[in-house]
Amino acid sequence: MSPQDIYHYLKVNDRLITSGQPTEDQLKSIAAEGFQAVINLAPHDSRSALKDEAGVVRSAGMAYHYIPVDWEHPQDSDFETFASTLNQIGDQKVLIHCAANYRVTAFYSLYAMQELKWSETQADELMAHFWKRGENPIWQKFIQQLKDRIKGHG
Repeated sequence: MSPQDIYHYLKVNDRLITSGQPTEDQLKSIAAEGFQAVINLAPHDSRSALKDEAGVVRSAGMAYHYIPVDWEHPQDSDFETFASTLNQIGDQKVLIHCAANYRVTAFYSLYAMQELKWSETQADELMAHFWKRGENPIWQKFIQQLKDRIKGHG
């Protein structure tokens, strides 16, 4: 079992991968590869959610951070909690996941613009792995509002 087998796996760099919902065995394989933390942005009532993901992650020796982001109502406060959590994690190896890697690629690309000084083009390239332009108007508006704020226009 390899982390690359996780649904919608995407390696951002040597210490950070994003994905859709991992299985219990995939979470254990992440721990075996030296990952130290998991951030879950999918609500526990998501279709593919594990019954006790927090327990599985902690029993594998990793820290678990749960930031449930409502797909129909993403909030600025969700993003702020995400950014704060990622900053606290520092240089630890981390898996950030949600149900299908949409919430995560949106949040991480915005985080990278804000904290890592990525260009908007770099952020859009990361999101383009899964997002299609105009695919979800609620999220498109949310993402654009945060981009504008990050760029100092909002």
